Amino acid sequence: MAEPSAAAAKLVQYLNEAYGLEQKLETSLQAHIAMTADAPYRKRLKEHLTETKRHSREVKKRIKALGGVPATIDPPGPDVVSDAAQAVLGGAQKVIALAQGPIHAIRGTGQEEKHLKNVKTEYASESEEIATYTGIHALAEALGDKDTQRLARAILREEERMRSYLEKQIPRFTKAVAKAEIPASQRAKATKPASRASKPASRTSKSRTSKPASRTRRSPAVAGAGAGAKRRPR
Repeated sequence: MAEPSAAAAKLVQYLNEAYGLEQKLETSLQAHIAMTADAPYRKRLKEHLTETKRHSREVKKRIKALGGVPATIDPPGPDVVSDAAQAVLGGAQKVIALAQGPIHAIRGTGQEEKHLKNVKTEYASESEEIATYTGIHALAEALGDKDTQRLARAILREEERMRSYLEKQIPRFTKAVAKAEIPASQRAKATKPASRASKPASRTSKSRTSKPASRTRRSPAVAGAGAGAKRRPR
């Protein structure tokens, strides 16, 4: 089998970086889904997990098309998870956490802070993927590789959409942490939305007793001129 060209080899290198990130994110998302109690957030994570698996397949296929070999990553084993983590996890959650490592096993003092820390980790992961695919797109453009350009552009759209969603969740979960962990006396009072402006008073209808406007009187000269104009000459 012929060695790939320098251009193809560099593209394979960059694509393998993206492939590794997709595998890592897939495992991370599975761990976060298992830890999540917020239904809308959980649903969006599941949707992005499906997208992430598809990204992995598409990038792997492109690497092979360029004559490269997809690089695989080995998840850490159970020995990297602390005893404290193993004590609080069970069932499927434990299996997923063992694959991902201690960073996702115990996060925060409550559910709200777990959500917040997870969403910040996901936001950082999406930013790294966006940077990686932006580089792939630029390299493919410089090398005239339209297929890799299209692939990078399509994946970028989905990664940017996910990052935008996560960005909106950071303040939401931060406020949830404040509400759950900080006494109400130490929190700012919520400001009430401004009331709608009162409707302008309706116009007063004209009184039925109001007198009609007086007719303009014509001057005698004008009247006479008009009368004279009507007379026929004898």
